Amino acid sequence: MKLKGKRIVITGGTSGIGYELVKSFYSDNELIVVSRDQVKLSRLSDELQRIAIYKADLSKLEDIVAVADAIKRQYESIDLLINNAAIQYTATFLDETFRYENIADEIAVNFTSICCLTYHLLPSLLHDESAVILNVNSGLALAPKKTSAVYCATKGGLNIFTQSLRYQLEKTNISVQQAFLPLVDTQMTRGRGRNKMSAQEAAIHVIRGIERDIQDHYVGKVKLLKILLRLTPSVALRITKKY
Repeated sequence: MKLKGKRIVITGGTSGIGYELVKSFYSDNELIVVSRDQVKLSRLSDELQRIAIYKADLSKLEDIVAVADAIKRQYESIDLLINNAAIQYTATFLDETFRYENIADEIAVNFTSICCLTYHLLPSLLHDESAVILNVNSGLALAPKKTSAVYCATKGGLNIFTQSLRYQLEKTNISVQQAFLPLVDTQMTRGRGRNKMSAQEAAIHVIRGIERDIQDHYVGKVKLLKILLRLTPSVALRITKKY
């Protein structure tokens, strides 16, 4: 897909990878940014005045329906849906800091909201021109780490959902893609890991995958992980356990 003159919906576009994607797309495309933080949305709108902003808490089904309906009322069609928003809690089930209520929130934002938003915006993506659904995924979808069990599970589920949806839409105008990213330097990963990929570099890889129509895009160290899982899976699992 040539990323010029496209109407793009992106979730979680106010920080991290999403923000870098918004900046990259801004000059040549029409952007619709969904986020739960009104302050950050307003700040983004002040910086990039041509974007459309929509506030929605993607952990709440009613917010997802409302924002999808609002977008469909305003726009006749969509060319690219980027499901980027995600949250991650690192406490293990044995930690005193573990919060039971975070389980539902993590599943809702990282997985349920993607299924629901995709469903509600699908009529706007089905049209005569090429369209793309891009799910931002993680190497942890392929092999989990010790912490963030729920996060890893949602990313694994997202991988399977993406593949199945691709089968469902293979005779339509829509290409269903996903980008498997390594550890990226964002607010979510602050204080964890070393040698992290910058959010800007991650955005460049995501864009490159869309432009080249790469359906399963293994980025950076995830390429090595994919090879290790095929050749020596036990080694790969030991590595990601401490990720």
